[in-house]
Amino acid sequence: MNGNVIVGQSGGPTSVINSSLVGVFQGAKRAGCGKIYGMRNGLEGLLQERYVELNDCIKNDLDIEILKRTPSSFLGTCRYKLPHYEKDSAVYEKLFAILKKLDIKHFFYIGGNDSMDTIARLAAYGAKVKSSIRFIGVPKTIDNDLMFTDHTPGYGSAAKYIAATIKGIICASSVYNLNSVTVVEIMGRHTGWLAGAASLAAGADCNGPDMILLPERAFDEKAFLAKVSQLEKERRTLVIAVSEGVKNKDGEFLCDLVSGPGAVDAFGHKAALSGTARYLADLIKAHLGCKTRAVELSVLQRCASPLASRTDVTEAYQVGGAAVKEAFEGE
Repeated sequence: MNGNVIVGQSGGPTSVINSSLVGVFQGAKRAGCGKIYGMRNGLEGLLQERYVELNDCIKNDLDIEILKRTPSSFLGTCRYKLPHYEKDSAVYEKLFAILKKLDIKHFFYIGGNDSMDTIARLAAYGAKVKSSIRFIGVPKTIDNDLMFTDHTPGYGSAAKYIAATIKGIICASSVYNLNSVTVVEIMGRHTGWLAGAASLAAGADCNGPDMILLPERAFDEKAFLAKVSQLEKERRTLVIAVSEGVKNKDGEFLCDLVSGPGAVDAFGHKAALSGTARYLADLIKAHLGCKTRAVELSVLQRCASPLASRTDVTEAYQVGGAAVKEAFEGE
């Protein structure tokens, strides 16, 4: 009666993105839909007609519980930028023909900002051609920067990993009787929520990072070096947390000062932000002469399932179910 459902995962993986997939899957089954399809590698895979029936992959309660706690994207992911239908309607016509062939009535896309942009474009085209398909975005991003959300599934687990890792680095670096500065690079192209989570390392065993640099504030080299010099006089070891996306007053990424601008992805974002911690560690060493170390958490913070937050797992699952509820109510 309710037609078939299709769900995809897009953008960077997280520790709990599969919990949302399970939420969609179970919600759709309870709602009495027909087949539940999963896109292989998101919209890009669907356009190549690569999809699976999730009932063939998720067969029992144990499969569900394991998948809820399995990190990264079970269906695979993509960074495919959907053009506006006024510029290229052919891709929409192809996509909607595939959806019609599969008798899709409800379309779910789990992802971050770029994935929500994709859903918005599909919904707009669907409205234009008077399609009855419901297009619903399921929020996910470790960056914690989706509009209209208080916090996003994936962020809590990444924040927990970052806090625990920073605590370990602080405790490890404090045992030597020598002056040193450790700079830890944390994800976050435009928002500092992840780097800010480093402050959660503070507790009875350490005071947390000595400095946190966020992309929301332009980097001032002179002020930075003066602050490091002052702190170095007060304590033997320093740990600095920095967002990968920190820029100087001219709007240049600090990492670009090391390796140049580099390539961009389909959405115009830098394909890789790497080198900010190394730039700062070298800067400190050159001006202050102390021992420095650069630590880059890189992809480790995305899917560290041993440190996944139980609250994050639960909320990601609930968000998937809530998406199905909205779709079946006509949103």
